[in-house]
Amino acid sequence: MEKFFDYFDERYRKSVLKAPSENDGPVITISRLTGCDAREVASKVVEKLNEKFGTEKWRWVDKDIIYSIAKELNIDTQRIENYYEGFKLSDLSEMIMAFSGGFVSDLRVKKAIRDVVLSICKEGYIVIVGRGGVSIARDIKDALHVRLIAPFYWRVNNIMRKKNMGIEEAEKFIVETDEKRADLIQTFLDKKIKNTDSLFDVTLNRLSFGIDDSASLITTMYEKKVHKQITERLKQRSFI
Repeated sequence: MEKFFDYFDERYRKSVLKAPSENDGPVITISRLTGCDAREVASKVVEKLNEKFGTEKWRWVDKDIIYSIAKELNIDTQRIENYYEGFKLSDLSEMIMAFSGGFVSDLRVKKAIRDVVLSICKEGYIVIVGRGGVSIARDIKDALHVRLIAPFYWRVNNIMRKKNMGIEEAEKFIVETDEKRADLIQTFLDKKIKNTDSLFDVTLNRLSFGIDDSASLITTMYEKKVHKQITERLKQRSFI
């Protein structure tokens, strides 16, 4: 995975971002409410896609993006994590950091996140969990955008089990994290929208589908939407 992210140095990323958009993807973005096991689902999706299409191209990414961005900006990974968590710098903090020589603005962090995530999505064969992926990759034609949901107390029980939390702590964690993730989706949109449901091709209720079944459904939907249109486009080109 480290070699994979080293591949996205600044010069290479610029070439990817300038490449013709018709060659972008394929990509699957998975957004989720807290406690829906998105990483486990993503891992299974990659496994199934590679098996189905006889390849090893597909990968999934999540927090690894933070380390790539931090390395490029030469700052601590916590600075990137804080941005994702919604802890933006105040004007005073920016002034202090500027005078201390350690200044990296929120705007620069945002641009670095967008450019890294978009270049990874444009390169293709990637399943990206969260990280504003649905907003950043919204203009990529060969993309499937998935939303994982589940009832609140189903998710509470899941978080209690996975993070060894009490019920009140788990409730608070879910409410706060859901809010941060919703804000992140809006952050990378050109214009904020009241309802983000229209950004997604499909929404899956984890109460109804386990991890393996969710991955199977996503794989099938990818084949029906993205792989089908790629195949049809290649056929059209062969007749030209």
